[in-house]
Amino acid sequence: MKSSELGLSAMYRILKKSGAQRVSDESADELRRIIEEIAIAIAKSAVDMANHAGRKTVRGEDVKLAAKPFTKF
Repeated sequence: MKSSELGLSAMYRILKKSGAQRVSDESADELRRIIEEIAIAIAKSAVDMANHAGRKTVRGEDVKLAAKPFTKF
């Protein structure tokens, strides 16, 4: 199994903060997998934006812009 960059305990806390009374191991693991996929997509897009702007440094504005399709704000 591939290791994750995100902690499983954080997934339990997120699910609990969202109102879950009980959280299964499977649900926490699935949330971690999905969040990591979304994070990788956002990061790749942010890197592309920085490169397009002629920068090597990814800025917060790059991440914000890259995350727009994934957020409702």
